[in-house]
Amino acid sequence: MGGKTYEYGFQFGKKPGEPGYDGIKHYVFSKTIKFESNKEVELVKDNAIEFIKHLKQTTNQKIWLSGGGQLAGSLLDHELIDTLMLKVNPVMIGEGIPLFGSSIKKIYLELIELKQYKNGVILPKYKIKYK
Repeated sequence: MGGKTYEYGFQFGKKPGEPGYDGIKHYVFSKTIKFESNKEVELVKDNAIEFIKHLKQTTNQKIWLSGGGQLAGSLLDHELIDTLMLKVNPVMIGEGIPLFGSSIKKIYLELIELKQYKNGVILPKYKIKYK
């Protein structure tokens, strides 16, 4: 996750170095946050693109990106995102953080799954096609 997304949890009592989600290895990409990496949360200050490329080549597990519009945009620009899941809430707020930062990469989405919940939330899952 991006640093700003990770820091958002601080206002809910999370401390630097603590995971945002229990039971999941976290990689936090930030050049400004300071804490010691541990077995649950690893702080990555180096090149996120190279780190993610290496992670994708060396792990057999799913890699999730939680938040981080700028980070997501960089990964999208380098075609490192395979699947897009969007939690869509039935609320219009009129402003917010761009989903993919400043990226202008053109992508095509193929709907592969759609869940709808009683509270109006929908969760579409798309396969990303870059060409």
